Amino acid sequence: MNLQQFGWSKFFASSFNQYAKKQDTETEYTIGRVAIEHRGRYTLYTEFGEQQAEISGKFRHQATQWHAFPTVGDWVVIQLSKTHSPATIHHVLPRKSQFLRKTVGGKTEAQLVAANVDTVFLVSGLDGDFNLRRLERYLLLAWNSGASPVIVLNKADQCPNLEHCIWQVKNLALSVPIAVLSALHQQGLEQLTSHLQPGQTIALLGSSGVGKSTITNQLLGENRQVVQAVRSGDSRGRHTTTQRSLLCLPNGSLLIDTPGMRELQVWAGEESLQTTFTDIRTLAEQCRFRDCQHEEEPGCAVQGAIDQGLLDPSRLLNYRKLNQELAYLARKQDDRAQQLEKAKWKKIHKAQRQHYRGRWGDGEMGR
Repeated sequence: MNLQQFGWSKFFASSFNQYAKKQDTETEYTIGRVAIEHRGRYTLYTEFGEQQAEISGKFRHQATQWHAFPTVGDWVVIQLSKTHSPATIHHVLPRKSQFLRKTVGGKTEAQLVAANVDTVFLVSGLDGDFNLRRLERYLLLAWNSGASPVIVLNKADQCPNLEHCIWQVKNLALSVPIAVLSALHQQGLEQLTSHLQPGQTIALLGSSGVGKSTITNQLLGENRQVVQAVRSGDSRGRHTTTQRSLLCLPNGSLLIDTPGMRELQVWAGEESLQTTFTDIRTLAEQCRFRDCQHEEEPGCAVQGAIDQGLLDPSRLLNYRKLNQELAYLARKQDDRAQQLEKAKWKKIHKAQRQHYRGRWGDGEMGR
């Protein structure tokens, strides 16, 4: 197999050079791209075909955070087994992009959804589960990932106010491309083709029931992904895709299909927030006072835009909410960093004590 067909580029080749130089007769490194990750076992695309792999003990010991582990889309440095055992993953190459969200629950940790993605298709259903505020969250995380977002509005045939919904999305999308389609009826899929280039990686992200699996099947040209109907009461979907997978499309591009995300907690920075809400940032620069809170201050350009019908007040509310979430996240990240640093040195000191005990014994240590 040719690695280029899986997205290999000069960016990754330059990172692999340092490992290639370390090779000897005992250690031969090669490259693989993670296609499937399932409970610590990985399916890789390599130049020798598909390979099963596991991470090395050293890798597992040194990894301090979950998003340091390989995920779908990652390029990994591996050592092939000379028997029928799985290959061993020793390193993850630096990522060109990574889509992160906060883990569900109280822990302040990032969950890595997909890596090395060129374009993110943010899929939203135009049925009863249509939600502009959720779409803003996806845009925030997409800009933070380093990939280029494209908004995909699916189920256009089920939307009674299609033109109005498109107008609403355009107001929050700003310069982000929008594709409107009905994947089930094979309508509008041609709008996606310009983003499907050979060797380029696209990720499908969205809630359950928005039609990601249907879009995947249409792009594949076969019914490979299981499709289920949404609930009639609220148009919410059931999880049909249960694991992330990297798929090769007929035209040579690559597609990462992901399970639906009902809860989407943010993991991003201030810059990504400002990019997502460029319209509010631009208006804020026109306010009379630099420290304007955009509430009842005189000369507030943001409130002026709301009064004129140029800005949706719920968009401003969501901006404030996300801003507060990011500020809280930053404080928790600082606390988490201190805990990790403390744990790192505790592990180092423990290893040093074990080393000296093994060398001199407990009696010598006490002198």
